Amino acid sequence: MPPTGGRHKTGPWSLAELASGPRDARLLRQAELLRKKAAAFGRKRKALSPRMPVRSFGRVLRMLEDIVDLSSRTEGYASLLHAADTQSDEATSLLMRMSKLDSEVSNSILFFSLWWKRHIDDKNAERLASGSGELAGYLRHKRRLAKYSLSEQEEKIINTLDVTGASALVNLYDKITNAYQYRMRAGRRTRTMTREEISNYVRSASPRLRRAAYVELLSKYDSEKGVIGQIYQNIVQNWADETVKMRGYRSAISARNVGNNLDDRTVDSLLAACKKNAPLFQKFFRTKAKLLRERPKRLRRYDLYAPAAAAAARTRRKGGAEERRYAYDAAVRMVLDTLGSFSPALGGFAGSVISECHVDSAARRGKRDGAFCSTISPGVTPYILLNYTGRIRDVFTLAHEMGHAVHSMAAASRSILVQHAPLPLAETASTFSELLLYDSMDKGLSDGERLGILSEKIDDMYATIMRQAYFTLFEVEAHRMISADGGATIDALSQAYLRNLRDQFGRSVDVSEDFAVEWSCIPHFYHSPFYCYAYSFGNLLSLSLFQRYKREGADFVPSYVDILAAGGSKKPEDLLASHGLDITSESFWQEGFEYVSEQVRALGKLA
Repeated sequence: MPPTGGRHKTGPWSLAELASGPRDARLLRQAELLRKKAAAFGRKRKALSPRMPVRSFGRVLRMLEDIVDLSSRTEGYASLLHAADTQSDEATSLLMRMSKLDSEVSNSILFFSLWWKRHIDDKNAERLASGSGELAGYLRHKRRLAKYSLSEQEEKIINTLDVTGASALVNLYDKITNAYQYRMRAGRRTRTMTREEISNYVRSASPRLRRAAYVELLSKYDSEKGVIGQIYQNIVQNWADETVKMRGYRSAISARNVGNNLDDRTVDSLLAACKKNAPLFQKFFRTKAKLLRERPKRLRRYDLYAPAAAAAARTRRKGGAEERRYAYDAAVRMVLDTLGSFSPALGGFAGSVISECHVDSAARRGKRDGAFCSTISPGVTPYILLNYTGRIRDVFTLAHEMGHAVHSMAAASRSILVQHAPLPLAETASTFSELLLYDSMDKGLSDGERLGILSEKIDDMYATIMRQAYFTLFEVEAHRMISADGGATIDALSQAYLRNLRDQFGRSVDVSEDFAVEWSCIPHFYHSPFYCYAYSFGNLLSLSLFQRYKREGADFVPSYVDILAAGGSKKPEDLLASHGLDITSESFWQEGFEYVSEQVRALGKLA
């Protein structure tokens, strides 16, 4: 267990603001009120008219806000209760009931969204949107999506067929791959493992175990490539038929771009900047090869995520120092001080999360793994779940999740319909908070600590920026190959992926043939085509903003807080342009890569 001395101690969160327990009568009253509000909203169907007054339309929107807010509170409580104890039968039962209620309510109010998209002319839609204040951008985005909507009958047919079509194929992929068992010798015995368990070994300090884990993982997918490859081919063809041929999107990736409220040229400039900067990470991998001392000249693909902390440990042993552990109290103070020094307002938001006991920090049996931040409602301080063990990585995780919290709280004056930032902006404050923390800690670290943290940090930047961008570049090619006349064989897709890897790594990493099938291991390709670039977007945006902060200092802070406070009320290009940031330009994204370059140079000096 981590040391817990000081004022802030690890422990569970308090959900009393939402309910006192799964049997709280308040939950029953809220559920009944939610049903009544949904029924009352349903009676507004007849009042909807293209020529309705702006004021009447505003009353409908406020009713919708109330329903969404109340639904979020009821299901949100059940979700948090279950996350804190996944083994609780009461929590599981409550979550199922509240999820069912949420689904029922969503279906009963769906008519409004369909009316807004399909049954109102452009002139009146703009009139009503313009008079809706902060919801104008939200309503315009809904209309933008409407351009690609089909008739109600066609939409029903697609939804009906999807159950046994694309969605069924995704479920089949999950069912097949989640049943895979992996055999691997670790220590003195051979164990049967899940994918999650065997994936832990790709970060092992042992080169033998890293290679063994990858070989076992990839060979399993290779042996089934005929089936899971055909599933992918059909999902891609379905995506092309629906999005391009039927709905009229410009390209397969355009459907995702419009859904993210982004222009094609913005995503094109992001991907072009990432491709241009591949040599930057290649330089990092050459440095990492020297640190690991496994292959002085070239890293093996098996060693990509090898912990350079092992090299840092060698440095610490020379100085006689052990890895530092951080008491939870110290971690909380570091994060609060870092955010408060940057912006007293953001520091105050973070302080509220702690003082209101909205953090479940202690690791315990039955609790959900990992970490997350949950925003229930603009009127409720966000909740953070951690599994704190005292390592430096846990301190950065706290900073990351606290960044999500202050992002939500900065936008708390917004309607619940637009409080949440769109997907591409969702990681802005979380990543930025980590950068602030690292910047504040850097001078107090030993060379060994700095080397380990910096290498892991660049590992993360590679995984969340460059790797995700090249995933997207592969998807663009794969969708083109499959949807073209004649289609593409599974082997052709595998060779395209291998070319993608070798273009990405150049001569810095030795990529063996067995990685050709790795594309079939990536669930996002099956579940959500072109989702991956959102990771590149969000993380690179944060780095670019941080570079602006380093140049402009305190003058930058108000713009940053304003960006967070906008939530999802504005189109990303418009929001950032209002602060002098042109995300349609490659030069903007290059600012983020300048930060990466600085970190790679710093690691090279330490190495």
